[in-house]
Amino acid sequence: MSTAARPHVVILGAGPAGLGAAYRLAKRGDARVTLVEQRSEPGGNAGSFEIDGIPVDYGSHRLHPECAPEVLSDLRELLGDDLLVVRRHGRIRLKGRWIHFPLRPLDLIRHLPPGFAAGVARDMALKPFRGKAAQETFASVMEQNLGRTLCRDFYFPYARKLWGLAPEAISPVQAQKRVSANSAAKLARRVLAPVPGLGSHSSRLFLYPRGGYGQISSRLLEESQRMGVTTLMNTRVTGVEHASGRVAAVRVETRDGSRRIRADHVWSTVPVTLLARLLAPDAPAEVLAAAGEMSFQGMALIYLTLETSRFTEHDAHYFPDEATTVSRLSEPKNYARRGEPAGRTVLCAEVPCAAESETWRMNDETLGEMVLESLASAGLPVRAKVAAITVRRIPHAYPVYRLGFERHFDTIDRWLGNMDGLLTFGRQGLFAHDNTHHALDMAYSAARCLRADGSFDRGLWNRYRVRFSEHVVVD
Repeated sequence: MSTAARPHVVILGAGPAGLGAAYRLAKRGDARVTLVEQRSEPGGNAGSFEIDGIPVDYGSHRLHPECAPEVLSDLRELLGDDLLVVRRHGRIRLKGRWIHFPLRPLDLIRHLPPGFAAGVARDMALKPFRGKAAQETFASVMEQNLGRTLCRDFYFPYARKLWGLAPEAISPVQAQKRVSANSAAKLARRVLAPVPGLGSHSSRLFLYPRGGYGQISSRLLEESQRMGVTTLMNTRVTGVEHASGRVAAVRVETRDGSRRIRADHVWSTVPVTLLARLLAPDAPAEVLAAAGEMSFQGMALIYLTLETSRFTEHDAHYFPDEATTVSRLSEPKNYARRGEPAGRTVLCAEVPCAAESETWRMNDETLGEMVLESLASAGLPVRAKVAAITVRRIPHAYPVYRLGFERHFDTIDRWLGNMDGLLTFGRQGLFAHDNTHHALDMAYSAARCLRADGSFDRGLWNRYRVRFSEHVVVD
């Protein structure tokens, strides 16, 4: 097929979903692809950058072994020996004690607070006698399945911290999509999986690129460019034009001015609420109103450069209690099993907060002091000298599943889904709590739906969407 005859696919966003789609389409060679990204670097929230010679990520990221074989094969080919297999070694601060994560039977026996363990056992025994709530919420589903003790001391305070909502105000979908051990049986399987003869060891392993998690996106971008994908970095999308029920073009703003890119297909991985507002002519009032009812939780990432080779042996520390402002602390050098540079390491503290909130607006020094105080109060004082504090802010870290969000999402999704040539997918595009391997699965699925004649198989895509709805976040 000649270049002029090939359909032109414009992809919005160079995170894993957008990059995965660009890479797969380029590998097939029967479409022209233009990738548009607002930032100067690829990866989105799954990107990396350097602090004092150490690659760091936008929070804690892992590539899980549940990755689809086709996706994993491509990543192994792209990254080679740089894709490391790493044993997980994290821990959870629970009622003043450290519990290994992933959970281990002997560790639980040794370190679980006795009162907590007794409460969990009692709750499990009483599960058959618990009634079902009249209205299901995250709180009612979790308490029905796991009991009051686990919910009161772990899941509910963590939920309030991560999403800024009372558990009773969160949709029950949150329990299905974001909590992988959301029943007694699943929790037991998670605990017992590492025991020989009772399951796989994969839950205790993850894959991680030697150069930081963003190396996945960087290699996808490099290879896509080599195969002919046009990439527009530092480019902001200002509009998606449509006419007669079909997309027509994308309007963008660059440092050199504005331009219009004609498109046969527009594949968007930007937040679905933003996409609804980008349509020109405007989306119907009910669609815009639905977008206004949906929100994302933001995240302040505070990086502490310490004058020591290593802070602890652990890759990540989890803090479910609300008294500790940090939700998770990670040490990137431990993810990559990196020894260099000697005498220096970086910690990444994650502090969930709404964009433009008081915490969001704090200056770097104040945020750094808050993290240090928070860690000290949680029994993890930083004794090494803090050489520098670096802060990054992510406005769209997690979709917020308020009660009734499904109705608003469906209003937007139905209208966008009826527009020929327009596709929304990925974590942000489907308002989903998903891992990178899920986002890449969506990208590869989208590429399969583009037929050789340039048309898009919407029926096949809808069947993939059913599978996507069953994705559950791997912790």
